[in-house]
Formats: sequence, structure tokens, C-alpha cells
Amino acid sequence: MQTRPLGTTGLEVPILSFGASSLGQEFRKITIDEAMSSVRVAIDNGMRLIDTSPFYGRGMSEIMLGLALQDIPRDDYLLCTKLGRYDVGHFDFSARRVAESVDISLHRLSTDHLDIMLCHDIEFVPMQQIVDETIPALRQAQQAGKIRFIGFSGYPQKIFRFICDQTDVDCVLNYNQYTLQNTRFTDETVPYLQEKGIGVMHAGPFSARLLTDAPLPPWLKEPENVRKAAREAVACCREHGSSLAKLALQFSVANPVIATTVAGSANPNNIRQWAEWLEEPLDEDLLKNVLKIFSAVKNIGHCEGLPENN
Repeated sequence: MQTRPLGTTGLEVPILSFGASSLGQEFRKITIDEAMSSVRVAIDNGMRLIDTSPFYGRGMSEIMLGLALQDIPRDDYLLCTKLGRYDVGHFDFSARRVAESVDISLHRLSTDHLDIMLCHDIEFVPMQQIVDETIPALRQAQQAGKIRFIGFSGYPQKIFRFICDQTDVDCVLNYNQYTLQNTRFTDETVPYLQEKGIGVMHAGPFSARLLTDAPLPPWLKEPENVRKAAREAVACCREHGSSLAKLALQFSVANPVIATTVAGSANPNNIRQWAEWLEEPLDEDLLKNVLKIFSAVKNIGHCEGLPENN
């Protein structure tokens, strides 16, 4: 698996990382065998950075991941987890909860340190608290040796400048906005982050299944014109003997300004297939056709979190 530097952290991360949200049954019910196998297959195929959160499955993802990793040497993988979001509407970015959350994640993941800790979905709260209270508390955990690098994640582009204009972080994670349909992250934000030496991560090359032929999750917020374009793109790829998911993954991973792309599945066969797709050349002609289909709905997304944070 090819690697890229994560900003100025010194970490070399795989261009494709494993997202463990599926281990928390965020998309479907899974078996313990699926969870265990998917983690091992991901690491075996070079996806040695694993991203999770206490929000995924309300703790289940971290617990499953801890079980799956218990017989794997700690130097064989990097762990990224999050704090601050614990249920759909439950957010707590207080300094006290930071300290508690770090220790709970360490326990669930059966490790003595976390490689990356992110504030999760900060757009749902008044963000000045992240600057004034949450990040200083994370720096204390970092100084104690519990965390190597810190940052934050979220959807709106506004959040990145709001935080990074006021304080220093090591890396950030955006999602669903460096895809075949939506490239706002690289259009609006990544050059700013690069100037500051901040590590750039992106999750969701499939945009929550939008860019696949799988059933869409009920919580997907993209409007009908975007969904219609995606269905047209699925048909176009089939006509060319390919798949939209394959093109979507290859497109997202190909951009060198994105240190790593996070994709998740609890199906080991999917993970093996992703690794195979990365070995194949990108079909430039098919890419042009699909981008043309999405041109009328390019960069159409949705609002997430508090209105003032969008």
C-alpha cells in the first residue's frame, strides 16, 4: 500500500485507511466473525490506519476493534478515534469529558496510546468551546503520552478556518466532500490547510453509499437531484463493464493532497476488492463521462450542525 505524509506529524499513512464505523452496526447488523475478519484483512492489505469513534455503535465499534486487534502487534497499525459525540444528539466537549473519553477509548481499544484523537462533528456545538477548552484538554492528554496527535472532524467547510485561525492542530478529517460529485474540501479548504502544515484526511469516498449500487441508508441527506445523478452514473459504469464504487474509490485516493482516504466495511470481501482496485489504472474516459453526469449537481451537499457553523 502506498503511503503519504500526514502534514508535519511525521506519520506515514496509507493512502487508503480502514473506517470501523461498520463495526458499530451503523449500516447493518454484523457478526463478530465479520468484525474480526474485516479488521485483519484491512491490515493484511496495508490499511494500517484505523478510524473509529465512541459514537459508532455507541461504543460497540471501539470494543469490537479492541477485540480484533488484541493479537496484532501494536506497531502494525495506527489508531485514530474521536471524542465529543456520543449519541445522535449527545455532545460533550468539556475538559472533564475529554479526560474521561481518552481513558475510556484506551481501555476499549486495549492500548496505552492513541495515534490520533479528533474532536468529532464539532459543527453541532458553539465552536469557540473547542478552541478555548477542548483542544487545551487534548494537549494535556498529549503531554501525558496518551495521544500522539490531535485534531477535529466535521462536514461544513467553515469549521476548518474557524478553528485553525485561532489555534494549532495536527490534522483534520472531512467527509463526503472529496468525491466524484462533491469536491468542496479540495476546492475551498485543503490549500489553506497545506499552508499551515496540517495533515489532511478525508472519509467517505462512496458518500454514504450514494456512489455505489447498494441500498442508501435512511439518514442520507442528499437531495433527489443528486440521487438521480448517482443512479445515472451507476448505469453508465455498468454499461462500461465497471462499477461506480470502483471509480469513486480510485478517484478519491488518486489525489496526492489527501494524505489518506477512509473507507469502511464489515465485509472482508469488499476490503480485498478495494485493495485490488487500487492496483488497477483509473479509466480516464469513464471518469470524464461520470463527471459530466454529476456536473449539474456538483458540490451540492447539505447543512450539518448549527446554522451558524455552515
